[in-house]
Amino acid sequence: MFQGSSALTLDAKGRMTIPARHRDALMSQADGRLTLTRHPDGCLLVYPRPEWEKKREQIVRFPMNARALQRLLLGNAQDVELDSAGRVLVAPELRQAAGLVKEVMLMGLGTHFELWDTQLLAAKEAQDLQQGMADVLNQFSF
Repeated sequence: MFQGSSALTLDAKGRMTIPARHRDALMSQADGRLTLTRHPDGCLLVYPRPEWEKKREQIVRFPMNARALQRLLLGNAQDVELDSAGRVLVAPELRQAAGLVKEVMLMGLGTHFELWDTQLLAAKEAQDLQQGMADVLNQFSF
């Protein structure tokens, strides 16, 4: 299970170094193979390949009225591998779509990660907190 956030920097080629605390798990679970794709909230999703393959099967079965979401998730999916330095290349199309330039935040969300531009994430979190988290909090205790 992946959790926590890591402030990272994309290099000039668009590569990011996966934090060491996640690297071993990604190597053992997925042989360093990941899939990156777009998320409707404006970030990127980063899945270990075996998890992505499960998710992809679910996405393929979406009804016809979810074609736009299928297009977003499957049409933008790119397979990558960790290099010998523990880095992955984020394709220019995906960087542009998510507004990723240099400073990014990798957030562990259980079976996968979200990758955000640091400033966009701060704005999104502020907006989410302002709107409240209503119903879901009624079923959760801190």
